[in-house]
Amino acid sequence: MKEAMSKFLCPYCSTTFGVFEELKAHAISDHKTESVPAPEGLIRLTVNREVHEIQVEPQWTLNYLIHDRLGLTSPKMFCDRGACGSCTVILDGRPILSCMTLAIECDGTTIETAEGIAKSNHPLLDSYVKHHTMQCGYCTPGFITTSKAFLDRNPNPTEEEIREALSGNLCRCGTYPQHPKAVLEAAKNLREG
Repeated sequence: MKEAMSKFLCPYCSTTFGVFEELKAHAISDHKTESVPAPEGLIRLTVNREVHEIQVEPQWTLNYLIHDRLGLTSPKMFCDRGACGSCTVILDGRPILSCMTLAIECDGTTIETAEGIAKSNHPLLDSYVKHHTMQCGYCTPGFITTSKAFLDRNPNPTEEEIREALSGNLCRCGTYPQHPKAVLEAAKNLREG
């Protein structure tokens, strides 16, 4: 039986070596002035204005990282198929489904969750309460993040534009008619300062 040959890849220049000692000698002689490369899977991202540097596995979703590793519970896991919007977070200004996004792809990004929106005392929070947009509340963080990202892009929306922007978010309790009212009021409050 033939023994499989090991291959060792230089993390600096991607040269392949058959023996680890050759790789080691190459790194010491050819790359001695270069800093040590970051380990694979180490990402740095900003979540709700806090910088996190964390080692992630290739299969981790952004939802798993935020919810289970960082302990922020607003991004929910409802459908796990990208169909309900309950896991929505804002990534670099865009609402995205965190259950469908790999954490390893988020290196260098800025993320905002419903917790971050609450800390900033955004007018959406008061208008969502005033207009009774929630019953069980499970979908609310996804609606809040989607609405905030939408208002950041469109500060003077129509009701139809709001309905379109929120069309990817599902609510088991059926509070759909209340969301446009809440978003319109928040938009007005934002414009008035």
